[in-house]
Amino acid sequence: MTLPATMKAMVLMGHGDLDQYHWRTDWPTPSPAPGEVLIRVGACGMNNTDVNTRSGWYSKAVDEATTGGAFDEVNDEDPTWGGRPLTFPRIQGADVCGEIVAVGEDVDPARIGERVITDNWLRDPDDPGNMDKTGYFGSEMDGGYAEYTVIPSTNVIAVRSDLSDAELATFSCSYSTAEGMLTRANVGAEDTVLVPGASGGVGGALVQLAKRRGARVIALASEAKHADVAALGPDRILPRGPKDLRAALGDEKITVVADVVGGDYWPNLIDILERGGRYTCSGAIAGPMVNLDLRTFYLRDLTFTGSTVIDPAVTQNLVTYIEAGEIKPALAATYPLSELREAQAAFIAKEHTGNIVVLP
Repeated sequence: MTLPATMKAMVLMGHGDLDQYHWRTDWPTPSPAPGEVLIRVGACGMNNTDVNTRSGWYSKAVDEATTGGAFDEVNDEDPTWGGRPLTFPRIQGADVCGEIVAVGEDVDPARIGERVITDNWLRDPDDPGNMDKTGYFGSEMDGGYAEYTVIPSTNVIAVRSDLSDAELATFSCSYSTAEGMLTRANVGAEDTVLVPGASGGVGGALVQLAKRRGARVIALASEAKHADVAALGPDRILPRGPKDLRAALGDEKITVVADVVGGDYWPNLIDILERGGRYTCSGAIAGPMVNLDLRTFYLRDLTFTGSTVIDPAVTQNLVTYIEAGEIKPALAATYPLSELREAQAAFIAKEHTGNIVVLP
């Protein structure tokens, strides 16, 4: 197969607003290095990491909610998820579904032609369990907002599914994030899980994946999105932020809160946890600065777990769930890659339910 020398790509040139994305039709097509594969991208999903990295929200200089716009101050040394500088230009986009079209040395040529999705955590092959030696696809190396992308062969998983490329591109980041949270919180059939922000990509994944584990699930979402959230299968749906959450829950005994929202409402989530309950978090889109009464934390014997770098088996397990039909995509909309700025603006506006995907 003859590959083009150049490709179309949306290239991030620096931290800031959406105008930092530059559309290029002459970007060099990458070649797979030893141990890597070249993927022709069929679709690439959007996620909060792209927005937060582009804006520099991860920097400790920022204490606001995720807005998607430029911030007045971003530290040069810590603007990424890992607290390190980002190299520009950079092609973002982690949630790739596509086809392997070429392989580097030390990769079985029989993999050419495989339909794959990405496991986005880039691990040290000699020390894969070391969280300090990890990077993220689309952050520490170029990702999928392009016609072609390269990635280590160990980070692509063949998938056999009748779902479209766009549907499969909803899984990699959102669902692996959600499954990582539930794994770290050890959620099981005996639990009742409260999911704030259940209409988002991770929130909707949390609903489905917690139900898959046999847990009872209560979703919080704006009332305009209740019908869409109901299709994901929660046992109950409540408004996004009831003034009296305890009263709204009635007799429900919440053993786990799985949260990517944070913000001013956060203390209400902690107050309703049962003694011995668990709070697991992988985001703070409503704001990273929260108020905690330490007496609630220690007198109730609560456990808090942060979840970012997931266990290596998580994405492989997700593919098993996909192939078995145990989870389903929540595809909200698709956009051409050339309209990524408009797609990300829609993503930031949060008027959708599920995931937004761009197509090369």
